[in-house]
Amino acid sequence: MKWLVFAFKNVLRNRRRSFITVAIAAVGTAGVLIGGGFALFTYESLRELAARESGHVIIAHKDFFDRDEDTPMQYGLDDYAAIKKKVEEDPRVRMALPRVQLSGLLSNGDKSTVFVGIGVDPDGEFSVKGPSMKVLAGSLLDSIPSPASPPEILLGSELARLMKAEPGTGLTLLSTTTSGSLNAIDVKVRGIVTMGVPEVDKRLVFTDLATAQHLLLTDRVSTLSVYLRDTEQTDSVRDTMARLYPDRALQTWRDQAFYYVAVRELYNRIFGLLGIVIVTMVLFAVSNTLAMAVIERTREIGTLRALGTLPKQIVRVFALEGFLLGIAGTVAGTLFALGTSLFFLLADFQMPPPPGRSVGYPLHVNMSPPLYAITAATIVLLSIAAAWIVSRKASRKPIVEALAHV
Repeated sequence: MKWLVFAFKNVLRNRRRSFITVAIAAVGTAGVLIGGGFALFTYESLRELAARESGHVIIAHKDFFDRDEDTPMQYGLDDYAAIKKKVEEDPRVRMALPRVQLSGLLSNGDKSTVFVGIGVDPDGEFSVKGPSMKVLAGSLLDSIPSPASPPEILLGSELARLMKAEPGTGLTLLSTTTSGSLNAIDVKVRGIVTMGVPEVDKRLVFTDLATAQHLLLTDRVSTLSVYLRDTEQTDSVRDTMARLYPDRALQTWRDQAFYYVAVRELYNRIFGLLGIVIVTMVLFAVSNTLAMAVIERTREIGTLRALGTLPKQIVRVFALEGFLLGIAGTVAGTLFALGTSLFFLLADFQMPPPPGRSVGYPLHVNMSPPLYAITAATIVLLSIAAAWIVSRKASRKPIVEALAHV
């Protein structure tokens, strides 16, 4: 304890220099915590967005992901109802949603354009979409369509603008059936939605599962998307499903989250480089402060050696000084990062839309305990290492030479 007291008093000898060193360590700590927290928030948001889009685990025909279909639903699931019932018995599973993928032409009588549609279970599908889908006009599809009215659809915002459609507008869907012939049905626009991606909104059509199957003349579905209560259980549930259905193909949300993977790799490089720069800056700042202290106190070191102090004890004092500077900088930087994170949480600032999207996202900074612990430990250890490096040589200098130092 007495060595710690000596180190503390030595740190206070030149308060201005110590304050600047602590400030640099604090800025470095806060920079790593705020930058890293923002990256973690972005990863978490994109992960949830990807999982909402595709489902955590996707079950399909064994050739669905690897081969192109000659006719629609060639590699569809026949027994999806039985699989859905079995899968939903697992307590880790929130729900399993069948989907029919279809494409064709959408016509308003004067104009036709290509659409990419999805036949869904409205109740389940729109509950898992969450904030990734916004209703701009009209309302969502009913879970049980009215037999007295024509089938209803939801249109992407850009497609609705192109077709001059609004809720209540009558349109015609034209698509190729499973036998290769053409089929068409009249539909009514129930609502206009956006997924936040202009390229998707230009082609997007949602309809209920029965309407999609009726248009394609099939009782199959394309995939069964399994949604979990906890995203972290994705791999364990996938392994369970693989044992239950060895003749089916399975993918996880990560296999289809190309945007998430690309952004994560980009941010890892950017924030990794930023972290290296900040850590190097802190290392040089602490080294500079303690190197000047060592030079100024060389005669003092010689005196202590003449009185019997061992070199390792002198190095220990300087290492404790580095420890105190690192601790002070880490505490100050951590408090600043916590305050900044809380400010952004309460202020609800919005980031501009990322490339390829039309909707921004909130600027939040995650307060991750592992990130805080690793950053604090790194800054403190670097401070101790810097002190050890600059003091080791001075502590071994001959006593006469140290006493004659000017």
